Amino acid sequence: MKTKQQNTNNNKGGATLKIIPLGGLNEIGKNMTAIEYKDEILVIDCGLSFPDDDMFGIDMVIPDFSYLTQNRKKIKGIVITHGHEDHIGAVPYLLKVLNVPIYGTRFPLGLIQNKLKEHGLKGRLHPIKAGQKFKLGVFEVETLRITHSIVDSICLSINTPAGRIFHTGDFKIDYTPVDGEPLNFARLAELGSKGVLLMMADSTNATRPGYTASEKVVGHALEDIFRRSQSRILIATFSSNVHRLQKIIDIAVMCKRKVAVSGRSMVNVVALAQELGYIKIPANVLVDINKIRNIPDKELVIITTGSQGEPMSALSRMATNDHKAVKIKKGDMVILSSTPVPGNEKTVSNVVNKLFEKGAEVIYSDIADIHVSGHACQEELKLMHSLIRPKYFMPVHGEYRHLKKHSEIAQSLGMPENRVFILGNGDELDVNKRQAKIIRGVTEAEGVMVDGLGVGDVGNIVLRDRRLLSESGLIIVVAAIDRENNCVSSGPDIISRGFVYVRENEKLIDDACDLVSKILDQCCQKNVRDWNAMKTAVRDGLRNFIYNKTMRNPVILPIFLEV
Repeated sequence: MKTKQQNTNNNKGGATLKIIPLGGLNEIGKNMTAIEYKDEILVIDCGLSFPDDDMFGIDMVIPDFSYLTQNRKKIKGIVITHGHEDHIGAVPYLLKVLNVPIYGTRFPLGLIQNKLKEHGLKGRLHPIKAGQKFKLGVFEVETLRITHSIVDSICLSINTPAGRIFHTGDFKIDYTPVDGEPLNFARLAELGSKGVLLMMADSTNATRPGYTASEKVVGHALEDIFRRSQSRILIATFSSNVHRLQKIIDIAVMCKRKVAVSGRSMVNVVALAQELGYIKIPANVLVDINKIRNIPDKELVIITTGSQGEPMSALSRMATNDHKAVKIKKGDMVILSSTPVPGNEKTVSNVVNKLFEKGAEVIYSDIADIHVSGHACQEELKLMHSLIRPKYFMPVHGEYRHLKKHSEIAQSLGMPENRVFILGNGDELDVNKRQAKIIRGVTEAEGVMVDGLGVGDVGNIVLRDRRLLSESGLIIVVAAIDRENNCVSSGPDIISRGFVYVRENEKLIDDACDLVSKILDQCCQKNVRDWNAMKTAVRDGLRNFIYNKTMRNPVILPIFLEV
């Protein structure tokens, strides 16, 4: 593979670190980074991303593990920064090919354990605590608590023979977090004073000025809504946002309401958070979703999944009357405590419209402050840069526009342009105390698509066929060929799927059958016995005919049966 180098200078600086992002750059999702020193590799996170609209039938996208499998003997372990899907979702798929130890705080490890059970796997999971220091080969890792939209989030200070690396993980600076445990600013400043060679920092909200609001803002808004409502309340939010779930439960208790939970991921997270002590629910508050009929509407809150309008989520099924236990009725208050992830706006809008049609009052982020981001805006990013004061900077976790803006923020604080590096997945940043350089394209890092049980068996060609099927449909041509006499003994028949409704287009289908029959007769007269050549002739002739008649290009599939 050809590579290109971008040098900051020509000096040599001794021991060198390799930073190889395998996911999370120029995209939102599937975060994974390898840090390599000589013959040892430390991996940070192992996430997935959700499919784009043009990935028909794809369930999820995971990183390409090729580089790690090729260097499996070097890997000392994976450190998880927090439990969101874009940081842990691909762990089961990695463990199917590499049995490596995984280090993380209790909550993300609990979520990973649940995933491994679903996949029938066992992993070497090692719990760590915020503030803990431990060694993985030459890597001396210190974990520090960071505030984010999920509990047990950490950032990482990684000391190596080449210098110290600081990875923020996903973060925002919340001075009044729900759990009362803010960032350790003193320790961050101390690390900065000791010297940080390279910082990698979350860029998701780099284009947003100002500060991200505290989670307590959401609590106040929800409390106002709960106090004035005499209706049944349904609230959809991210199942991973344990602090918000706790706040909803606290407000429900304050307003003398019972709480029911709907949606598989929500039920699993609440159970795990209770078990680990991150959610405290008083006795007799939590009720089974299937036993809510006898509870008066003004005494009930239902916490559900589906804040992103996912078709099979609990809220979507409620909106279409497909939920077994909950039917939306006039007067219900539905709160969407989230903002649509880019690309989900239409699906969320469809669910909101269906809820309104059923007579529900719907409250979403455009109407009230019922959601805040978990990522740092520009002023918080500036504060992190000012505390850490790295020599080199590499923005991570974001689309190119986010990475570019974050690099500009770093430069606005005085960092020279030649010390800021925007990489792509599969690139490598070589860094030591005297220089840093980018080597482009050191490894394959295209996303691997997961479709059902198939991992990586759907590529661009299959996606192209699915796109063509979705756009113009399918025509199947069936004929029985007498091999001995080389003539058509039955057919041809045409079957249409997603192209036209046959009963209303009988003449078009009959004319197409006549054309195929003529093409096959010509092949027989020319003594063409190669079925591939006959199929190509049928496909080309029928394609031209269909396009001239309809201006469409359906997928044409000839099937010949030997008799």
